[in-house]
Amino acid sequence: QVQLVESGGGLVQAGGSLRLSCAPSGIVFSMGDLDWYRQAPGNQRELVAHSSAGGASTNYADSVKGRFTISRDDAKNTAYLQMDNLKPEDTAVYYCYAKVKREIGQFEYGYWGQGTQVTVSA
Repeated sequence: QVQLVESGGGLVQAGGSLRLSCAPSGIVFSMGDLDWYRQAPGNQRELVAHSSAGGASTNYADSVKGRFTISRDDAKNTAYLQMDNLKPEDTAVYYCYAKVKREIGQFEYGYWGQGTQVTVSA
C-alpha cells in the first residue's frame, strides 16, 4: 500500500507564502496525474490545482489562479504547491492525490495523502 505524505503546512499571516510538498512514503516507480485539494470546516473537499503526468498541463481553481503554483519533480516523485499572497479564506486542510505506479508494468492507482493544515490569519 502506498502512502502519500504531505508537509509544509502551518500558520501564516495574510499575504504570506507557504510551500506544500507531497511524496510517497516508500519507493514507487512513477507518479502520473496529481492534484491538490483542500477542505475547510463545513465545506466539501474542492480541487485546487491539477498537474497532468509529466507536467505538460496544469489547471487551477479560479479562487487561486495567479497565487498558487503546482509543480513536480518526477525524479524524486514529489509534488509541490507553492502558495503566495495567502488569504484567510485559504485556510483549510490541504490534501494531495496522485496516480501512482508502484512498479514498472503495473497499473496506476490513486492515493490520497493524510492532509496538512494551512491556517491564514488576517
